[in-house]
Amino acid sequence: MKLKLGIPKGSLENATVDLFRRAGFQITTSSRSYFPGIDDPEIECMLIRAQEMARYVEDGVLDAGLTGRDWVEENEAQVQTVADLIYAKQSFGKVRWVLAVPESSRFQSVKDLEGKVIATELVRATERYLKANGVTAKVEFSWGATEVKPPVLADAIVEVTETGSSLRANKLRIVETVLESNTQLIANADAWGSTWKHRKLCDIKMLLEGAIAAMGKVGLMLNVEKKHLDAVLQVLPALKKPTISPLSDGDWLALNTILDESTVRSIIPRLKDAGAQGIVEYPLNKIVM
Repeated sequence: MKLKLGIPKGSLENATVDLFRRAGFQITTSSRSYFPGIDDPEIECMLIRAQEMARYVEDGVLDAGLTGRDWVEENEAQVQTVADLIYAKQSFGKVRWVLAVPESSRFQSVKDLEGKVIATELVRATERYLKANGVTAKVEFSWGATEVKPPVLADAIVEVTETGSSLRANKLRIVETVLESNTQLIANADAWGSTWKHRKLCDIKMLLEGAIAAMGKVGLMLNVEKKHLDAVLQVLPALKKPTISPLSDGDWLALNTILDESTVRSIIPRLKDAGAQGIVEYPLNKIVM
């Protein structure tokens, strides 16, 4: 038995392959094939655009796949959310679909767009957003380069952003957030109801979540004499409780802890000053709670 798994082709592809690598799966992609290789004989991968993923999962062409919550909602797909995976193409966080207008525009809120034209790739979600705000406007599907359409081809756009840099570069101003989204591992009802596939999906979920939890973290090992233990513990962040183990020399202890990588460069010198020795920093692939 195999699990048919959709990998998002396009902007999320590299981040997804890297996440699976951290989780312990080696996925090999090729520009000439839509069927990547994977070093797990129980999984069969296929590259599918994130925009279409939910539909193919719902229809049973794929058992499961990774796509944005935005595209699940846009397609109104009836699928099971197996895991929320907070990663995106540039950063490991959420993305926003925002309503944006030219910097010089008089529009200050969605209410000002009554009767206007809005260009977006996220048509249905935008229409629901407008309806929720009591606004009637024309929503046009955008095939790309959405940022350049205002003010000539549209009065406003609804576009996805992580940092807002592309919008600013095109002299656009964010008015409101329409939808927040993150990557999800989704499955169809049949796969989720299958004992074997359900277990396989739960295993993948655990490993992917463990890989995300480890991002930005490092492990730290060190040795310390018992008389310096309190001083060393004072240096470590208050919420980080290290594992403390005795060494063969009864006067010495070994400490092992996990820290944010961004803090380690300032903590290691202070640990050395406090009496720590044999300090080793090591990378982490997964943290499974």
